[in-house]
Amino acid sequence: MFSQFEAWNARRCARSDGRHYVQRFVSLSIDCVPKFNELKLNKTLKFIIFKLTDDYKEIVVEEASEDPDWEVFREKLINAESKNMKTGKVTKGPRYAVYDFNYDLASGEGSRSKITFIAWSPDDAGIQAKMVYASSKDALRRSLNGIATEVQGNDTDDIEYQTVLNKVSKGLA
Repeated sequence: MFSQFEAWNARRCARSDGRHYVQRFVSLSIDCVPKFNELKLNKTLKFIIFKLTDDYKEIVVEEASEDPDWEVFREKLINAESKNMKTGKVTKGPRYAVYDFNYDLASGEGSRSKITFIAWSPDDAGIQAKMVYASSKDALRRSLNGIATEVQGNDTDDIEYQTVLNKVSKGLA
């Protein structure tokens, strides 16, 4: 029996052309969910950035911060790097992130707070890294109970403050 934090069981799967492949086995580090709960329940953190280890076997907390500055958070995603397992080459890297997004309603009816899951996979990241991040995203997302909105970012415009605000607030901010 696999633990609830294991994203994929390594197993043979049939492709449409009859060949088989092995799904990647990715586990979730034991500190990911407690760190998320600290953000959600204690409101002591503003964001958490998650990454896959260099061997692509485990999702870990890369950074957790109290800094409310969106641009600081955004720059950390943009400047993230990943190491190619085969070549050892370092390139732009995908990341998962959770941000406690606060905004005021345009109608003046008060403010809102929504925990937002961000899947950052820049277009210029390595293909292997993008594939592993895409295939393991749902396991992390399902483990983090209380996510209100999800944002997929592939270029820097996708994670501009106003773009994310429009998505999170559904145009009401």
